[in-house]
Amino acid sequence: MKIMIRKAAGVLTGYLPKKDLEEPIVEMEKPEMWGGTVTLANGWKFALPEMAADTRLPITVEARKLGE
Repeated sequence: MKIMIRKAAGVLTGYLPKKDLEEPIVEMEKPEMWGGTVTLANGWKFALPEMAADTRLPITVEARKLGE
């Protein structure tokens, strides 16, 4: 699933274009985010691809949705 990650007003958010849904990222498995899981405010979890820690935002990536 494609997810756009951006930082606005100091808050990381995830936007899912297919769902027209934007939620704050409330939890990250790894401090640098990439290669770990992130949790959105609505409870959805996504596994993000490995990328360099200094990857510039905003960026759209292919992430795998975990659990239901």
